[in-house]
Amino acid sequence: MKTDYPDIVAFTVRVTGQVQGVGFRPYVLRLARAYALQGWVKNDGQGARLHLEGRADCVASFINALKSSPPPMRVVRCETEAVDVAHLSSFTIQASDTSMPPTACLTPDMALCPDCLRELFDSTNRRYRYPFINCTHCGPRYSILHRIPYDRAHTTMRDFTMCPACQAEYEDPGDRRFHAQPNACPACGPHLWFEQASGAVTHRRDEALQETVRRLRDGHIIAVKGLGGFHLCVDAFQEEAVLRLRERKRRDEKPFALMFPNLDVLREHCEVSDEEATLLQSTAAPIVLALRKADTLPRCLAPGNPLLGVMLPYTPLHHLLLHDFNAPLVATSGNLSDEPICYDNEDARARLGALADGFLMHNRPIARSVDDSVVRWMAGRPMMLRRARGYAPSPVHTRASTQEPLLAVGGHMKNTVTLLHGSDAIISQHIGDLETLPSQHAFQEAIKMLSGLYHVRPARIACDMHPDYVSTAYAHARDAQVIPVQHHHAHIVSCMEDNGLEGAVLGVAWDGTGYGADGTIWGGEFLRATRSTYQRVGHLRPFRLPGGDQAAREPARAAWGVLVELFGNDALQKTRDMPMFTHFSPKQRDILLHVIAQGTHAPLTTSAGRLFDAAASLLGIRQQCSFEGQAAMELEYVAMQCPASKQKPVKAMVSGSMLDWGPLMLDMCNEFQNGESRAVLAWRFHAWLADALAAIAAQSGNSQIVLSGGCFQNKLLLECAIDALRARGLCPYWHRHVPCNDGGISLGQASVAAERNVCV
Repeated sequence: MKTDYPDIVAFTVRVTGQVQGVGFRPYVLRLARAYALQGWVKNDGQGARLHLEGRADCVASFINALKSSPPPMRVVRCETEAVDVAHLSSFTIQASDTSMPPTACLTPDMALCPDCLRELFDSTNRRYRYPFINCTHCGPRYSILHRIPYDRAHTTMRDFTMCPACQAEYEDPGDRRFHAQPNACPACGPHLWFEQASGAVTHRRDEALQETVRRLRDGHIIAVKGLGGFHLCVDAFQEEAVLRLRERKRRDEKPFALMFPNLDVLREHCEVSDEEATLLQSTAAPIVLALRKADTLPRCLAPGNPLLGVMLPYTPLHHLLLHDFNAPLVATSGNLSDEPICYDNEDARARLGALADGFLMHNRPIARSVDDSVVRWMAGRPMMLRRARGYAPSPVHTRASTQEPLLAVGGHMKNTVTLLHGSDAIISQHIGDLETLPSQHAFQEAIKMLSGLYHVRPARIACDMHPDYVSTAYAHARDAQVIPVQHHHAHIVSCMEDNGLEGAVLGVAWDGTGYGADGTIWGGEFLRATRSTYQRVGHLRPFRLPGGDQAAREPARAAWGVLVELFGNDALQKTRDMPMFTHFSPKQRDILLHVIAQGTHAPLTTSAGRLFDAAASLLGIRQQCSFEGQAAMELEYVAMQCPASKQKPVKAMVSGSMLDWGPLMLDMCNEFQNGESRAVLAWRFHAWLADALAAIAAQSGNSQIVLSGGCFQNKLLLECAIDALRARGLCPYWHRHVPCNDGGISLGQASVAAERNVCV
C-alpha cells in the first residue's frame, strides 16, 4: 500500500473471512478512533466493509494494524480501494447490509471467557449466577444463527428485548459487550426451569439449578439443555445410576463423555498433558481423550477402555452446575443410540421422556443441533475425531474452487455435508450415522440449513459411489448433476486439502469399508492421487467376509475369513486352540466354511479395519461388538500394555504392490498358541503393518504420503507409520482440522467434484 497520500484521503476496505460474531466491528471502531479516522464499518453478506477518512499516514497505520494484529479470527482477504472523500465527522457502526448474496464465514460457538466467568461468580455483579452471561469474546454463535449477517435480529435472541442496562452496554464502544448480539441479563434474557418427566414445572431460575444438583446427587438421570442440544447427565461416581443410563439409552459398552468441574479435579482422575489442557481450556473446549488413572472412577463409564472422553464446562450453565455439584458428571449426548442429539424442548420431551427422570430446561431456542467435538492428541498435535461445537462451521480454505456452489453429501457413517462456496469449504457439524429416520431427517436439515444460510440451490452434488447409501440416494433424487466420488479417493483428497497439498501424492486409505471401483469392498488402499484423479496402485491382500456387514459387528466372522484365506480347508484343524474357535457352534462353523467356499454372502474385501477386527478376535480380545470399531480400539489398548523391553523394531518383508498380511497373521497365531502375551502380539501387529505400509510407499516413487481413513484414529498405528515413513526419507501427512474417519469425506468429495465431473 502506498504511503505518499495527500493530507486527507478516503478508502473503502473489504474484509473477508471469519469476521462476524467475533467483535470485529467494535475492534474496528476503537482502532479508527485511536488513529483519529472518520468513516464507518458494517457487516454484509460477504463479511465486513469499511469506509475510512483521515490523514494518509493514519489510514496507512490503521490498515497495517488491521492486517497484522486483528482480534482472534480468520481474515482471508483485506482489499483496499481509494474513493472520494465524503468529509464525515465521526466513525460509526452502521446497520448491516442484507442486500448482498451471503458468502461470509460463519463463526462457531465459543466457550465462556475468563472475564464473564469472573462476573458469573461475583456476588456484587448484576449477572451473578446468570446462566446466559456472554460478551463479544464468548457465547453462542452458530447454534443461534438463523441467517447471515450475524445480527441479533437474525438469531434466536431476537425475541428478547434488551433492558436499558444491557442496551447501554451494547451501545458503549468502551464496553466489552459493545455489539454483543446475545447480550442479556436476568432482567431481560432467557431463564431456566426444572421440569419433571411428567411435564410439571417445579422450580425456576437458580432454584432449578439447585433442584438439578439435588436430583443428580440422588442418582437421577437429568436431561440438561445446553448450547447446541441436550446432555443426559448422571453422577459419574454412582455405578448403579450409570448402568441405568446405559440400559435406557441402549448403549451397552460405548464410552460415556464426562464433564469435570475444573482442571484440578480432572487431573485427579486422568493423565492430562499441558497440550491436552490447552485444548480443554480453548475457546472450542472439545471433548479430549485422556488416559484414565486406575480405578478412581467406575469402569462401567468406559468398559475395557483406558481412555476417557473428558471436557470442562464451556457455558455459564455448565460452570454453575459443575461448581455446585463439585464432582464429575456423565454428560453424554441427549439421544437414543444412533439418533441425532435433541435440541428442541418439545422434541426432547418426546424422545428423552423415557430416558430422563427430569429436565433442566431454558427458553433460549437453539437454531440447530451441535454436538460436542472430540479430539485426541496424537503424533504431536490434535487429531479431530468428531468436528462439531467450537469448530463447525469454520470453513476450510481449499486449493479447489468453484464458481457455482457445490454440495457434497458425505457417506453413511459419521456423516457430514459440505458446501463448497468459491474456495471455502463449509463443513457441517457432525450429523452421525444415517441408520435411523431421525438421523436422516437431521441430514436433510443440515443440507437445508447450509443452503438456506447462503441462499443457494446447488446445481451439482457430489456423493459416494455406494448405490445403497442414504446420502447417495438423496443426491440422485435431486434436480442436479450428480458426481459420484470413490470413497477412498475422497479420504485422500480430504487430507490433501487439510494440509494444503498440491500435485500428486501416494494416498494410504485404511478404513472399515468403502465401495470400490470394481464393485468389491475396499478398505486397505494405496492410491496415487491428485484432487481430480486416482490410480489404485496397491492394496491389502483380499479375504472373504462371511455375512458381509454382519462381520463389522462380529469380529469372529472376519477372523474366519482370514483363517480360510490362510489355511483353506484345514482352517478348522489348524485353529482349534484359538479363542475365537468356540464362539461358534460346530454347525455354525460348517456353515461359515461353506459360505466362504461358495462366495455367497461372503464378499471379498481388502479392508484394513476388518483385518484389525480379525486380529482382535484371534487374540481373544473381542468376538462381538456393541459399537463400531470396538474390537480395533481394544486391540490398540491391549498393545499399549506391551512392555517397552518387548517393543523391538519390526521389519516387514513385502514385494510388489499387494500388502500380504499372511506372514503376520500366521506368526501371530503360532506365537499366541506358544504362549506369547496378547499385549506383545498386538503391539507387533501394529508395528508390522506400519512398516509394511512404509515399505510399499517407498516403492511408489512419491515422497508425499497421505494417511487417511478411520484406521488412523489409532494412535499407535499412526505414530508407528509416521516413524517408519520418515525413516525411509518420506514425508507423511495426516489430518489436522477435519476427521480422518468418514466425517471428513464430504470435504474430499467437494474438492474432487470441483475438479471434474466423473470419477475415473
